[in-house]
Amino acid sequence: MYLKRIINLFFVFLMSFTFLVNTTYADWAYAFVVYNGNIYIISDSKVEPKQIGKKIGEVTKYSDNEGTYSGNFSNKFPKGTEYYEIKDVTTKEAIAIKDSRDSFIKAKYDGKYASSGDYDHRNYIIKNTLVYFGIGLVLLFGIIYSFNKRRRK
Repeated sequence: MYLKRIINLFFVFLMSFTFLVNTTYADWAYAFVVYNGNIYIISDSKVEPKQIGKKIGEVTKYSDNEGTYSGNFSNKFPKGTEYYEIKDVTTKEAIAIKDSRDSFIKAKYDGKYASSGDYDHRNYIIKNTLVYFGIGLVLLFGIIYSFNKRRRK
């Protein structure tokens, strides 16, 4: 009877910790594109066609729903929108986004994107779950030990 109660408490304990696991959400206070794991904020600046270098990528996923997505993602431009280098500007400063046939918009570098390879929220969740599970096991064995100790007295 005591063991059933302990096991039930253990599962309640574990279930309560699942609510503590955080999920990362993107800040969508602005329009952006993601290229090569980096986030670029869309500016109002136009880039002259003569300043455009080679094509470096394109939007592979579009969504206007907040969240974190992998790949070359955008919350403004549709799938297939092309990214270009800007001559004499590194991709750590800015890239150009093709807006129309001969129109390009500057997107300024703003750091690593939350869902880039440097940050994987699935690994974060797995690690935290394992930590909570380990804590739960220690507590479970501690409770079982104290119940058995009381029964022997």
